[in-house]
Amino acid sequence: MTDTRLPLRSLLARPDILVAPGIYDALTASLAVDAGFEAVYLSGASIAYTRFGRPDIGLVSMAEVADTLSAIRERVATPIIVDADTGFGNALNVQRTVRLFERLGASAIQLEDQTLPKRCGHLRDKVLVSADEMAGKVKAAVDARACADTLIIARTDAIAVEGFEAACTRAERYAAAGADILFVEAPRSVEEMAAVTARFGGTLPLMVNMVEGGKTPILAAAELQRLGFALAIFPGGLVRALAAMARDYFASLKRHGTTAPFRDRMLDFTALNALIGTPEMLETGRRYAEGDEA
Repeated sequence: MTDTRLPLRSLLARPDILVAPGIYDALTASLAVDAGFEAVYLSGASIAYTRFGRPDIGLVSMAEVADTLSAIRERVATPIIVDADTGFGNALNVQRTVRLFERLGASAIQLEDQTLPKRCGHLRDKVLVSADEMAGKVKAAVDARACADTLIIARTDAIAVEGFEAACTRAERYAAAGADILFVEAPRSVEEMAAVTARFGGTLPLMVNMVEGGKTPILAAAELQRLGFALAIFPGGLVRALAAMARDYFASLKRHGTTAPFRDRMLDFTALNALIGTPEMLETGRRYAEGDEA
């Protein structure tokens, strides 16, 4: 597959904000691409929700993210931003994570300054590593990547632990260590969001996280762009939408003993196969089996 990591830096340099929806497997990635999104966000939280039915509290391993990334990259050519949690350990673990994820097609790799195991950025009782340790991990990530177009995202969760000013100070340290994108997680108001962009705008692209029911106000992409953010992720929105629909689907099936009342909200067999490329793959297999030279 053609290397598609290079466009991400250019996408972030445009005046328009880049919106990356959260995905968790090859099917959801392909659906996002079909909808017109120019980048996707491989959410560790969404992997935990869907693979284990459990919360985002550090249960997902590096290998599990790598397996998921590999399957997604085989299916789509769109830039993939990968949630790498804490890097799954110390600076040496970070380097191994970066090298592996980059080989598998990550366009950007996000690292955060929590201890291992971590927590979702919108949960309580987070614990941080020191700013020195995280700066070292950012530098280790930068040194480990093979290509400068594999972007390193430095996330700080310090607002909830040390306060807003400390979070900004940490972000400055991470920028100095070589981060390509800054992510000050979970600002608690539009005023704090604006303060982040006022402090760092024009230095590095800034990322913001939209979590339905989380600590940060949910704003439309146009408003986030006006505030000065370059990248907006909606990491768990798809899982929340699918969980609501799945709950309704199972309730309907249990009540009626058939899927008939739900059919207008489903793809049928033919439509699903068209979506996932079954006819094209079968035709390709036929040509190889019959020795076609075309």
